[in-house]
Amino acid sequence: MKTTNQFFAAILCMLLLFSTTIISAQEAEPVAKFISATTMHWNMNNEDFEMDAWKSLEKEYLEKVTNKNEYLIASSFFLHQMTPDNTELIHVRVYGSWEDIEKAANRDAELEKEAWPDKAERDAFMKKQQAYYSRQHSDELYSVLPLVKHVPKSNTKDLICYVRKTHFAYPDNPKAGEFKDIMTERFNVLVKNNPLIIGYYSHRHAWGSDGTEMMESFFVDSLADLDKMFDSYPELMKKAWPDEAVRKEKGEIFNKYFTGVHGDFVYKQVKELTK
Repeated sequence: MKTTNQFFAAILCMLLLFSTTIISAQEAEPVAKFISATTMHWNMNNEDFEMDAWKSLEKEYLEKVTNKNEYLIASSFFLHQMTPDNTELIHVRVYGSWEDIEKAANRDAELEKEAWPDKAERDAFMKKQQAYYSRQHSDELYSVLPLVKHVPKSNTKDLICYVRKTHFAYPDNPKAGEFKDIMTERFNVLVKNNPLIIGYYSHRHAWGSDGTEMMESFFVDSLADLDKMFDSYPELMKKAWPDEAVRKEKGEIFNKYFTGVHGDFVYKQVKELTK
C-alpha cells in the first residue's frame, strides 16, 4: 500500500507542477479535470436505422441542450473503426470539476424541458432518440492528466482517434519526479511537435472497473497518418537521444511504471456532434 501511495503521489505532483502551465496556455478557458466515457451500443433490432437520421437527432439535442449546458466543457461521439465490437460507440463528456458531473446531468434535464416544453413532444423526441441504442452500456470516469495537445478549434472534419490503454505498475521505491520527467520527455519528443498528431489527451482512472488504467487519445487525420505516426517514433527518438545507451535507459525507466500490457482501439470522432 505504501508503494502504491508513493506512486500516485508522484502522479499528483505531476498534476500540480503543470497546473499553472495549463491555465496560462488556455488563458480564461475552463480547465478540464474529469471526463466521462459512456460505451453505448447500437440497437441492432432498429429496422428504421439511418445514420443521417441519427446524426440529425443528436445534432438537435446538441444545439438545444448540450451546447447550452454551462457545466459541460466539451462533448463528442466516437464511432467504431477498429475495436472488438462493431456495435459500440463512445459518448465522451468533459467537466471542470467532480461536482460539475452531477450539475451537468441536472442541467440537461432543465434544458430538455426548455427545449420541448410539451411533455408529450419531449417524450416523443427522447423515445425516437433512444430507439437507436440498446439498453446495454458502461460508464468510466477518468482524471485528466496535464500533458495535452489540443485539437485546433479551426478543425472542421471528422478525425481518427487512436486510443491506447495501458496499466500502471508499482515499482519499489520510485524516484521523486522520475515518472513526471519521463512522461514529459516522451510527450515533447514524440507528440508535441509531431505534425501527424493533431491532438493528444491523456487520462487516468478515477472511477470504474480498472484502477490501474491509463488512457491516451491520439487524434490524426487518417488511418494512413496513424501508420505514419507509429513509423515516425524511432527516428524521433534517435534525433532526441542519439546515443543508443541513453535511448535504452529512457525505455527502461518508462517501462518500469507500466505492466507492458496494453489495448489498442480506433474510433472516428463525429465533428458535427462535438461541443
